[in-house]
Amino acid sequence: MPTGAASEPLIWDRAETLSRDELQALQLQRLRATVARILTAQPAGAERLASVGIGSPDELGSLTDLERLPFSDKEDLRGQYPFGLLAVPREQLVRLHASSGTHGKPTVVGYTRADLDSWTEVMARCMTMAGVSPGMLIHNANGYGLFTGGLGFHHGGERLGATVAPVSVGSTARQAMLVLDLGPQVLVSTPSYALVIAEAILEAGADPHRTPLELGLFGGEPWTEGMRAEIERVLPLKAINFYGLSEMCGPGVAAECVTARAGLHVQEDHFLVEVIDPSDSRRLGPGVEGELAFTTLTKEAMPLLRYRTGDIGTVTEQPCACGRTTARLTGLRGRRDEMLIIRGVNLHPSSVEQLLLGVDAVAPHYRLIVERPRALDELTVECEPVDRETDPQRLRAEIERLLREHTGLRIVVAVLEPGSIPRSEGKAVRVIDRRGQS
Repeated sequence: MPTGAASEPLIWDRAETLSRDELQALQLQRLRATVARILTAQPAGAERLASVGIGSPDELGSLTDLERLPFSDKEDLRGQYPFGLLAVPREQLVRLHASSGTHGKPTVVGYTRADLDSWTEVMARCMTMAGVSPGMLIHNANGYGLFTGGLGFHHGGERLGATVAPVSVGSTARQAMLVLDLGPQVLVSTPSYALVIAEAILEAGADPHRTPLELGLFGGEPWTEGMRAEIERVLPLKAINFYGLSEMCGPGVAAECVTARAGLHVQEDHFLVEVIDPSDSRRLGPGVEGELAFTTLTKEAMPLLRYRTGDIGTVTEQPCACGRTTARLTGLRGRRDEMLIIRGVNLHPSSVEQLLLGVDAVAPHYRLIVERPRALDELTVECEPVDRETDPQRLRAEIERLLREHTGLRIVVAVLEPGSIPRSEGKAVRVIDRRGQS
């Protein structure tokens, strides 16, 4: 339960302020229990452990032995689709969630009652550190269903004593009406959809800054400091970053604190985080950018060891101003498989977003079109001006110059009519890959 005076940062659980020694002792205990569960109840996982010579949890003498354990990834889940990685009988599951399956079969994740309780607990912690307090009204515009976002924030909000309006996605005009009529203090959505809701409030003839919104809890897609600044310009709230993935639990793996907003606190008593070199899987130190990998420490239905997320970022264990001692994710730059290679240059979509949103005349809606008309890939950046008074030719020249100076590439820019780039009600589709199309 929450503790602490109202004038101090609210701490939901003692696990958030453990010393590193205390935390690592707890992690080792739970890691051994996870390995024991896999060895006895998850045949595919037990076979993987046997392949690296692990036959007992007692062989893990310290957390450094984590490096002896095999990695897992999305292909393991797809290869065991749908229930091959369960460590409990299927009948003990109380819920299923799944990824979108945009690149093939979805990854199906099962939850026991205890798994749902743990997920709700970490969500309540994360929402508390983000500034949500009992009695606040939450407008939840995340999708409900197989996507974990809607239900994760819903149950976390209820657990901490807030009021949740389960609006879900879609019907954007209705979203605006409910924000204006109900007067929520908290908006939950993807960052791109928050901008769409702000546009709808304006179209309804109202001023978004006259709403009582105080906090925006955003996740589900990569976003930059430039996007944060744009959201806070059009809405009267503090934008807080949440991170999660359905293979762990959904949102709630990590989140920013409202006090500092300087990295996302990992719920380390439930998830053990590593940063590895994407090319050779070598473990990297604090502050070094690499691929994030997580080990579940309390998951019953589907425990996973060293799960490679494909997400690029860094980890710091430096103290935070909020008083929490948990490690923080910093410098999140999106997924490794979303990185573009344009004429031999690695380019993250988030880097383009940061440059675009640094130009006052550019609206926060854009797309990256990747094509291969000849031997090499070509990139076109589609964007919109903030109003029809902007000279599109001058704006195009300015953006092309910025992109060339910061990336070293000559990238074609297309300045389209305001409102012409499709708005998303969920995760924004930023990259359109037309390679291979006739």
